[in-house]
Amino acid sequence: MVSGKTATDVFIIGGGPAGLAAAIAARQRGLSVTVADGTEPPIDKACGEGLMPETLAALGQLGVKIPPNAGAVFRGIRLVQNNDEVTAEFPDREGLGIRRTTLHECMIERAKECAVRLLWRTPVVGINAVGVELSHSVTPARWIVGADGSGSRVRSWAGLDSATRHAQRYATRRHYRLAPWTEHVEIYWSKLSQAYVTPVGRKEICVVVMGETVEGADFDCFLTDCPKLQGRLAGAEVCSRERGAVTLMHSLSAVHSRNIALIGDASGGVDAITGEGLRLAFRQAISLAASLEKADLSSYGRAHRELTRKPLLMGDLLLTLGRNDRLRMRVIGMLAERPKLFARMLALHSGHMRIGPLRASAQLGWEFLTA
Repeated sequence: MVSGKTATDVFIIGGGPAGLAAAIAARQRGLSVTVADGTEPPIDKACGEGLMPETLAALGQLGVKIPPNAGAVFRGIRLVQNNDEVTAEFPDREGLGIRRTTLHECMIERAKECAVRLLWRTPVVGINAVGVELSHSVTPARWIVGADGSGSRVRSWAGLDSATRHAQRYATRRHYRLAPWTEHVEIYWSKLSQAYVTPVGRKEICVVVMGETVEGADFDCFLTDCPKLQGRLAGAEVCSRERGAVTLMHSLSAVHSRNIALIGDASGGVDAITGEGLRLAFRQAISLAASLEKADLSSYGRAHRELTRKPLLMGDLLLTLGRNDRLRMRVIGMLAERPKLFARMLALHSGHMRIGPLRASAQLGWEFLTA
């Protein structure tokens, strides 16, 4: 194996949204960047396809432009359980439902504008003290970033596999050719699973069913147990191939070692409200680029822990509600009676609460318990 002719400041392994965000952010800091991925674009994934307002703000900071009419606006979140439902709107901005492949194409265009070197259909076979090992060469790199998903090989190569917590769920996604009936992301529950419904176009919606077992993520089983959603979808054409995925919710003991850093699902997974994984990855990318410019990965480690805290708390809440039918019915019934409390929770979660986060969390927690 011979050394490649082109050295790079930052070599990113994985060309999905997290890897591209890291590449764009690093180029904004003046670093040369190479991205390699064994597949070819656009890269798809079975996810909810909803971008929260804060996610869109991070994309704007990265300079990623989404064409008009590329998706569908949503104004908030609605929880639906039997005859109870509660809705909260975002305080001052909107979210956007958009096909994952469309988002990926927009990010590729921005990476090209930033002069990121993109190597598609280029598997990475290892890393060493010099840089990154490709099939027939080694590319020297000062920094190596693992953005290769929840089953990250970079994480294993760097010895960063030690996890402090671990949970796993299964997801199945479909698109339906159907005009959205609401300007909200809706979350439906059955006894074993949840469905996330996101408008992604004028005549298209994305539905993801998630459960802790393969059976729990089965569409037909879920719709049988959830007649309200089944009625909404009755007669609608399925307009995409059904895709499945395993989602991991885990925290790592560390997300960097020597000159190697992890980002996105490679750095730990969140199982939270729609769009949280992308929001987290984009914010991580911006923080990582600042750390690379300062040559201080420890600052990235601190930022990563802080960024992950709220999404993990929301993920814990959704998992707890999913596992306890009686508790979930009581909670959603209570929130339906006190919609302002749910609005405050959503505002805190989406970064719009104006008081300090510790005080806000304690205050909301007390309101939630006393309710």
